[in-house]
Amino acid sequence: MFMVLLIPFKILQACLLPAPKGTSCANYARCVNQILQGANNIQLWLRIPLVKPDVDSMDEKSVTLDDSWESWNSFRLLCEHHSQLSVALDILSTLPSTNSLGRWFGEPVRAAILNTDCFLTNSHGCPCLSKRHQRLISGFFNHSIQIIISGISVHPKASMDANETSDINSQRHPLRPYLDYIGYLYQRMGPLPEQERFELGYRDFLQSPLQPLMDNLEAQTYETFEKDAVKYIQYQRAVSKALLDRVPDEEASAKIIVLMVVGAGRGPLVRASLQAAEETGRRLKVYAVEKNPNAVVTLHSLVKLEGWEDIVTIVSSDMRHWNAPEKADILVSELLGSFGDNELSPECLDGAQRFLKQDGISIPSSYTSFLQPVTASKLYNDVKAHKDLVHFETAYVVKLHNVARLSPSQPVFTFSHPKSPENESNQRYKKLSFEIPSDTGSAMNPILGIFVSKIDVVFSLITGFAGYFDATLYKDVHLGIEPSTATPNMFSPGSTLEVHFWRCCGSTKVWYEWGVTSPSSSPIHNSNGRSYWVGL
Repeated sequence: MFMVLLIPFKILQACLLPAPKGTSCANYARCVNQILQGANNIQLWLRIPLVKPDVDSMDEKSVTLDDSWESWNSFRLLCEHHSQLSVALDILSTLPSTNSLGRWFGEPVRAAILNTDCFLTNSHGCPCLSKRHQRLISGFFNHSIQIIISGISVHPKASMDANETSDINSQRHPLRPYLDYIGYLYQRMGPLPEQERFELGYRDFLQSPLQPLMDNLEAQTYETFEKDAVKYIQYQRAVSKALLDRVPDEEASAKIIVLMVVGAGRGPLVRASLQAAEETGRRLKVYAVEKNPNAVVTLHSLVKLEGWEDIVTIVSSDMRHWNAPEKADILVSELLGSFGDNELSPECLDGAQRFLKQDGISIPSSYTSFLQPVTASKLYNDVKAHKDLVHFETAYVVKLHNVARLSPSQPVFTFSHPKSPENESNQRYKKLSFEIPSDTGSAMNPILGIFVSKIDVVFSLITGFAGYFDATLYKDVHLGIEPSTATPNMFSPGSTLEVHFWRCCGSTKVWYEWGVTSPSSSPIHNSNGRSYWVGL
């Protein structure tokens, strides 16, 4: 009897494909796309040179180096942005512009193939890299991109070690010195800050936006908020400054300040406020207003545990409907969303403003939302996988990481508290014009993602708009996520992207609408809040 011989093998995780050649890659892309349609778990890595010679030049002496992002962009469009198609970048001694390099961090780059020709020679005869190459490699490490060494050894002396025998040297891989240097660069990187380590699991993960008024937050959501130690340190600083301004030193022992925490949750702002009072030697009477009955239970336990019964009064009510027994000197809230006003802080604080004294202090005192055009290939594919309009018109909460920021962010809407005049509408409209540098690509592509969807633009692949905020808690104490220090180097002229953005208010909901009018027009998205809205 004959039996079948079964030989197990490890499943191939990825297949490296050669780079497209010539000006057209349609036939090649069609073949790859056919494979992708039947592929299960295997990833296809398309080898793309970071820069490529301009083969169309007639004069060989005048051959220039072109950015090869266009080749990749054309290829992946023909393959319908397939999520299993990724990039392996070939890195040579010449690097393109800073803007061009930054754009790749928004693409699905899985590996960087570093040619030995990239390496210089240090004073010891060992391989090293230029400062620009070092920064690029550090960026690859930060984005979990594999580093592959390729080529022949051009530092033969570095492979010989005086302390090693010739037999050991003969077994040493000739590319080992290059790998050792890459390992040195990795070891030289400092550890991630605690907050970044905590946020690792949230990187580039689409989270549904909160409905803070319609829904009661879960305990896990509160736990996530409470881990943001920096935020509560800033709030404590703001309350401390407000108390010092409100109560002169000579009145510190006698005057009691009424402070209301609206949206107290499980008590972190109550704790921060009481710590500010202890720090400044001021006296407080605190009202903790919270509508979530589950959070109120935890709040009662905290007050009892800390012995705050004589200082803190817990109010189980929606701040918009509660009738306060007295006016507040200071009103404290943490109702801000990632886009500032997107969790209805204006509407909530409007309802609470009636029990703030005429000269009372609101913390925060103002906040501004910001928009920035970005490329984030992973997020695009995650939204696209739903195959419907609703997900393309939903504003997600995302810890952006694999993203290329194409232009500096710009302010959109600003809200101040207490509001004057009190009957001012919370509806807003803003037109923004972004200058996109010419070295960030030029192709007809859709804009999709965080705020914008299905808009054809004639210069750059923009997968969405990232939304940020900056809040003034009190005077010079700020809180925010607007990346003003991480804007592109705009040293080259480019094209203008013109976007219109509306904040709309109805009797039961608040929503955003948006549309692009330049360089080409798009439909108005999320009309009447058909896909995304926040309930009042």
